[in-house]
Amino acid sequence: MKYCSLILVFLLLSCGNKEDILLPKSNVTIVSNVVDHSPIYIFFRTNGKDTLAEVNRKNSIITTNWILNIDKRLPLRLVIPEVMKLQEKKRSEVAHKNELAENYYSYADSIGKNMAFLPFTKVYYRMDKPRSSFIVFFSKKNKIYVDGFPGSRKELKHFLTSFKDKYKIIRFGFDENMSYGTYIQNEIFIQSLKIENKEEFVY
Repeated sequence: MKYCSLILVFLLLSCGNKEDILLPKSNVTIVSNVVDHSPIYIFFRTNGKDTLAEVNRKNSIITTNWILNIDKRLPLRLVIPEVMKLQEKKRSEVAHKNELAENYYSYADSIGKNMAFLPFTKVYYRMDKPRSSFIVFFSKKNKIYVDGFPGSRKELKHFLTSFKDKYKIIRFGFDENMSYGTYIQNEIFIQSLKIENKEEFVY
């Protein structure tokens, strides 16, 4: 209970109002602390039967590290276009550009009972299907397909660890209707593979 309260207090103090965000959860911490940061929020909203993603970045400073606090219930088809806009704004900045400033997703470490952060500064997203014949695809139901053939995370890890040097770039695809919470779990797994050159597609 104390753990949940800490997360809620963090969000309320950062946001300055009484709105909250349901953060994704994982059992591992990638980054435990980020200094000199600005919070950006993407809220889960509904309008009738429609789901909406509402962005609040009024407290963001271009020269700082950005922490994106995104509701885990939102589908990728709504989240990633907003993330791409934010990335482009920061990448295109000239006058006040800070080459050391990073972008992070926030999530909750359910084992360590702490806030954790996932860097994604170097991730380039595309909202279309790749033309390459080799792609690792994560379905909405969180099943993994390599070139259309189903496999497990263990098999994928073994394959990419053994053969990643064979490919100039590894392309990962995600179902556009996958929840952001599920995506973060997959992204943590992908980062554990230590792949330098990769692209991510949402379709």
